[in-house]
This record gives sequence, C-alpha cells and structure tokens, in this order.
Amino acid sequence: MSTLTLPRWFARTRSAGSAPAPSRASLRIGVPRVLNLWSTHQFWMGLFGALGVDPRNVVFSSDTSEEQGRQFGKGRGTVDCCYPVKCISGHYGELLFGQKQKLDVLFSPMIYTLPSFMSGHVARTLTCPRVMAAPENIKAGFIKERDVFAEAGIAYAAPFVSLDEPRLVPKQLFEGLRNVVPGLTAAETAHAVDAGYTALAAFNARLRRKSREVLEWCARENRACLLVLARPYHMDPGIGHEIEVDLQAYGYPVLWVQYAPVDDDLMAWAFGEDIRAGIVKSAFDIRDVWPSSYSSNTNEILWGAKFAARIPWIACVIRLSSYECGMDQPTYTPTQQIIERSGTLFFSFQDLDSTKPAGSVKIRVETITHYLDKYAADIIAKKKATAAAGCPLYAATA
Repeated sequence: MSTLTLPRWFARTRSAGSAPAPSRASLRIGVPRVLNLWSTHQFWMGLFGALGVDPRNVVFSSDTSEEQGRQFGKGRGTVDCCYPVKCISGHYGELLFGQKQKLDVLFSPMIYTLPSFMSGHVARTLTCPRVMAAPENIKAGFIKERDVFAEAGIAYAAPFVSLDEPRLVPKQLFEGLRNVVPGLTAAETAHAVDAGYTALAAFNARLRRKSREVLEWCARENRACLLVLARPYHMDPGIGHEIEVDLQAYGYPVLWVQYAPVDDDLMAWAFGEDIRAGIVKSAFDIRDVWPSSYSSNTNEILWGAKFAARIPWIACVIRLSSYECGMDQPTYTPTQQIIERSGTLFFSFQDLDSTKPAGSVKIRVETITHYLDKYAADIIAKKKATAAAGCPLYAATA
C-alpha cells in the first residue's frame, strides 16, 4: 500500500465536496457563436469529436440579439467601440446562465491567424487584433467583482491559436486544453487537430461547390447574382441584420466571398491574363490593389472585389461593415473602385450596429433590386463582351 504524502493527505477528497471530472463523452463545452467562429466552427467540431466529446454536448450560443445582450450581458460590458466584440458579453452570459443543463467548459479561442485560400499568396493571414484579444477582454467583465466562472463551476479556456500555421496548433491547443479535457495527451491533440482541419476543408469545399453551381446556373440562364463582401461574423443575423436575405427574397442568388469557388480552371480563366502579363503572380495575389496584405479578412474582401469584377454574372456587390471598423475603413475606396470600374453595381451598408434600421434597409433593398431589374442584363452583356473566351462555367451547360 502506498504511503500518503503530505500534499495527498491534505488534498480534498470527493466526499469533501469536489465532484469527479466528467468523462470526455459527457463533457459539455459551450462555444460563443461570435467573430471568427463563424468561419472556423467546423474545425472545432472536428477537433472535439476526435477527442471523444459527444457532438451533442458542444453547445453554441444563439445568434446575436439585443434581447440576448439585455438578458445575459447587462453590466458585463467592457469599453469597446466594436459592436461585434461588445456583443460577446451576451453570448458568454447565455452560456453561463441560460442553459438548462450546466456546461463544464466555456471555450473561446483567441485566434491569431486564419486558414485562408489565400495563404501563401499574401504576406500574412492575421486576424484583427481587437477580435483576437476579445475573449480576454470580455472575460474581464465576468471576473471584475467576483469570478463568475468559478462560482458556476465552469472552466474557462481561451487558447491562443494560429490556425494558419498547422504545425504550431497542436502545441498551442494541448497547452490550452490540457486542464479542461481529462487525460489529454500531446499525441492525441495532434491527431484531433488533423481531424479538425479535415472537417473544415470538407465543409469549405462543399460550400464552394454549391457556389460554383450557382454561378453555373447563372451562366446557363444568363441571370444575375450578388456577391457579399463582409467579415465572417456578418453572417450573424444580429450583426449583418440579414440584409442579404432580404435581397435574396427578390429572387437574386447571393454568394459570400468566404465561399467563392476557387477551382483551378475558373481561376485560370478569370486571372490568367493578369498572370501572363506579370501584373500578379497568381490568381490570389492582390499586390496590384492592396500591397499591405496582412489581414486575412481584408485580403479576402479585396480579392473578392477583383473576382466580382471578372465574373459577368455577378452584377452587384454588397459591402457590409460594422460601426467604426478601423480594419475596414481603409478598404472602402479601393473596393468600390475595383468593382465600379468593371461596370458592376456596388452598394455598401457601413456602420452597422446593434439595431437594424428596418425602414432605411427596406428602402435600400428596394433601390438595389430596382437597379438590378433595370440594368443587370446590360451589365452581364458588357462584362461578357470583355471577358476571356472559354469560360469554364459554360461547361455545365453543354
């Protein structure tokens, strides 16, 4: 029989009030549905699934809403002019106080770099520093007077993670999760990270395939579609206010730049002339319009403008941006110029905040659809006339 050492002797036993750690299968993990989780959620689902966590026990908070903020985030706010960051308090509060079945972990990663289809073609794929640091910023509102996490018996995990640097991620996540996932090892963390990347790649490929099908349909029917240039979290109905949904209700298909098709044949057709002329080195090179290519979401927005300008059936581009977004403001003019010089319609909804201005949005949507109804056919015809021959989108129509 082993002899009890002093630390073991004085350690609190289960009968003294501590509960046994839950098994991985029963571990309940809460994830706030915010910021860059909108484009990386499948990575985390793949990761936790590979670690033995039941997918049904990975609980995402609901979409952002003013009611969520009032009910769960009141008094927890921190000073920040960025609404997508400020609203995280409501998501944290909902996960802490609004669950019928208690969570074991609140997981809110600090994502430093993002996996992007532009990796290797731009300088970096960094996230906004305000967005990256948001988990710790918002956490402060829940520990400023007392530690709400400790009182609720919920562990808090906010690992710093560089998702565009896969060789670093296993070490980063092992350090960040070892205290909340029972028996975690470095080897299985590495395996789970691989599973996460596989799940994310499969999800992205599926949506890109759907986007290509939409463009092929537009080419076949000679119909117009719209492209949304925005950050991933503008897909949140409480932040982007479903403006693209209002537009789609008028019968126009809507694509998002994050899931634009990037097939080799389409890229060669759209950007081949610029590559051969030495203007850019690849289809994803944006140095001709944006030399400071460090921010992942900004890079994709600028590339999306170039993509829209070259695809005849993208007759209109919608730009969404949140109030006082310092990352977006320098891109307004170049984005608009790229799009309008191609003859494509451009409309922007800037300074979006917590409240949807329903009346003005309705008027803007009606204006956009009026211009599309009136000019889309001419826009498509003019862009087709200047496009390179042999568009691969026609292949599906044969």
